Amino acid sequence: MLKTAQTNLTEGVINLAVGHPSLPMLPLREMEQAAAHRFAQGNAEFLQYGYEWGDGYLRTELAAFLTQEYSVPVQADDLFISGGVSQALDLICAMLTEPGDTIIVEDPTYFFSFNIFRNHRLNILTAPVDEHGLDVDALEGLLEQHKPKLIYTIPTHQNPSGVTLSDERRERLVRLAQQHDFYVMADEVYHLLTFEGTPPRSFSGWVDSGRVLSLGSFSKILAPGTRLGWIHAPHALLERLAQNGMIVSGGGFSPLGGGLIRSMIELGLLPPYIQKLRGTFQRRAHVMADALGELRPLGLEFQRPQGGYFIWVTLPDGLNGDDLLSAALQRGVRFQPGNLFSPQGTQGNKLRLCFAFYEEEELRGGVQRLEQAILAMMR
Repeated sequence: MLKTAQTNLTEGVINLAVGHPSLPMLPLREMEQAAAHRFAQGNAEFLQYGYEWGDGYLRTELAAFLTQEYSVPVQADDLFISGGVSQALDLICAMLTEPGDTIIVEDPTYFFSFNIFRNHRLNILTAPVDEHGLDVDALEGLLEQHKPKLIYTIPTHQNPSGVTLSDERRERLVRLAQQHDFYVMADEVYHLLTFEGTPPRSFSGWVDSGRVLSLGSFSKILAPGTRLGWIHAPHALLERLAQNGMIVSGGGFSPLGGGLIRSMIELGLLPPYIQKLRGTFQRRAHVMADALGELRPLGLEFQRPQGGYFIWVTLPDGLNGDDLLSAALQRGVRFQPGNLFSPQGTQGNKLRLCFAFYEEEELRGGVQRLEQAILAMMR
């Protein structure tokens, strides 16, 4: 079968490892409206090689949008359109590091980031995460022995743990960056997917410190297929990124896709779509959390999510996520085992469940199958 999408689903298996929305959730009609609007303008510039920083009109619209959403001033001149956060991480490593430099990441963290850092031959160190996010005390201890170029954090509704870095720790992290001369790469892709309460201030609020790069992605708030995102950072820092050879050769990323997103914002279609996502994710998160709550007598522990995509589960004593996966697959459910998210293999008794993809009934069914697998392993 010829493939278009990256998703791999097995018939009969509820795949709670999938980390993105389902096809029916994607904004097909909104994007159709945006495309009609963009092409109706009669200006073909968005079909040309793009400006290295990204379309200036899109960056202007995005700056106004983020100023509203983040409640901090964001200037278009401090925005760079990237090919999603993965490309942004690669670009930052290419232009701000050299082989052998040290990067400190959270443990656990987004597992696909590891190979990006390894491709640039960076030395990866880890700092632990607790219920308030990155453990800044532990990080400060690492800084007494190491001089990292970068700290990679997912500060809001972290992947995989779902925890959010507190305001106080954000302040301390920026101060440490200034004192120890490193950059904070804040992967904030879930910040705008908060569905309970108000998140702490975005790291965009600390860009003026000169030490922060705040990364966002339309993959999470619009559609993964856009493959576009942004870097909010000091203008001088973005000028360094724009000198990357690939960008100079090919121009800015996907001017066509950027033109459609520009129309989405100009037409006022993006905020209501994000609000719809929040409502859907909130309902699904509640259903999964309620179902998992019934497993607490088995020794299962987790935090109820306040945003994002994921629930991070601590297994009963004696159970290991890698071992449990085999039993779970036999019963028709898949998840991501915890050690996948740890370069040091410290998360063996954890697993990550995603509530973004499936309808409520399937989420309940997936948790029931997980319960069967846990009971089988405990026996």
